[in-house]
Amino acid sequence: MVATYLDEILAHHRARAQADTRSWRDRLDVHYGGPSMLEALANQMNDCVKVIAEVKRRSPSKGWLNESLDVAVLARDYAKGGATAISVLTDTEHFSGAVDDLTTVASSVTLPLLRKDFTVSENDVLDAAAMGASAVLLIVAALDDHELASFVMLAHQVGIDALVEVHDHDEATRAIDCGARIIGVNQRNLRTFDVDRDHAASVIDMVPSSIVTVCESGLRTSDDVARAAEAGFDAVLVGETFVTSDSVVDTVRAFSSVPLVHHG
Repeated sequence: MVATYLDEILAHHRARAQADTRSWRDRLDVHYGGPSMLEALANQMNDCVKVIAEVKRRSPSKGWLNESLDVAVLARDYAKGGATAISVLTDTEHFSGAVDDLTTVASSVTLPLLRKDFTVSENDVLDAAAMGASAVLLIVAALDDHELASFVMLAHQVGIDALVEVHDHDEATRAIDCGARIIGVNQRNLRTFDVDRDHAASVIDMVPSSIVTVCESGLRTSDDVARAAEAGFDAVLVGETFVTSDSVVDTVRAFSSVPLVHHG
């Protein structure tokens, strides 16, 4: 079998986690006390699609998107444009992200932050809380059922949320079963990195309305956001379109002005 992007990235992070000698059980005094990702995304005061704007310099499939990106300036532009939350890539080897990016964003804005990385251990979850993230990313395709359930429980224990990312119906079922409160449906196939913009709509139907839903990847225009809203999504996560935009504030504002669609 040919190795995929996801296989290579996960092998790197599994090896890093295995070499981590810290006892996570000795770190349970870590507790996050900042703004809640779940509350921000579920807030009905603003009847528009919530935007999670991503700090993203590079992708494994496309290379550099914005090599000279100024993290603090970008974060403030996201806030000015009406973003509800900010996602920060902290994977260095494959996305040229950094933990320093997250701490810089945390000191620049007051929005809830998602640590976007490949979480494979308890220490990864605790690190997210310690560095000031409001939520941690859990990719169902990368974890077994025990890891999923225990990482979700640990995240909630230390005061952060988990964005549980799925790609198909089976993974959505696993996410629901593990107690996910926020489920992201990724339109990008993490094994090929191809994007299918109709895919997310076919998955969301089975997710209970009590769970906050986020449409991820392939959102290039406000029309794409409107399609996600029509499918029933509460929020969208957008990176490439924003970091390559000539007018970040205006682009974020256009995306965050799309009305929610209430079904039933």
